[in-house]
Amino acid sequence: MPPHTPITVVLAHFDDLLAGGLRGLIESDPSLEIVAADVEHRRIPVVLRAHRPDVAILDIGALEKLAEVRELSASYPATRLVLLGDDPGTVECAQLLAFGASACLSTYTQSRDVIHAIHLASRGLQVLPRAAASAGDGLVAGGGLLTRREAEVLPLLQRGYSNAQIAVALQVGVETVRTHARNIYRKLGVSSRRELAAPPAPESKPEPAWPVHSPRSRIATPAGRTRRGHGTLRG
Repeated sequence: MPPHTPITVVLAHFDDLLAGGLRGLIESDPSLEIVAADVEHRRIPVVLRAHRPDVAILDIGALEKLAEVRELSASYPATRLVLLGDDPGTVECAQLLAFGASACLSTYTQSRDVIHAIHLASRGLQVLPRAAASAGDGLVAGGGLLTRREAEVLPLLQRGYSNAQIAVALQVGVETVRTHARNIYRKLGVSSRRELAAPPAPESKPEPAWPVHSPRSRIATPAGRTRRGHGTLRG
């Protein structure tokens, strides 16, 4: 039987604490292979073109605009994009996924779920935290994601545009806007435009089972093997 081809991964630049945790976590999985790491955001297109990785892990905070994800996804369709941020909201994640990202995760996501997301993304699936992911409920694959048109309607709803104004801006019918709005409310779990525009309430951070600060801080078993599937990317 031929050897299994590893999933190739590119890591964008993150702060030292998070970068060490990410690198150590990925290197602990023999089915993953880092082909480039600590890549500055402006060089991401060059590196994706050179290495053609299966998955690229990017920093949400480095994006000048969320639409950059759509541009990267369209230019490098063979590379799945996993986005990490300090505390991305439901609406922000929905937009990123609609723009072509495969996963939108908090840096407080459990380590096992980060690995799970990379594997699912490499297979062409989209994943996002459940509504209660901060309580440790993990990830859910596919389903309930905004379409590209809904992702265009969403920011206009958040700015308080009327259905008629949105219809003019997007050159569609008012009834079409109403349909998109209803779908957005349903998918994002809100009941009104006012609720959609309101900033999300801060969520409590989970207590990590063990910190993943750097490769040196990982806990080893008595046999010298690294424990996997616990903790978060930030301690």
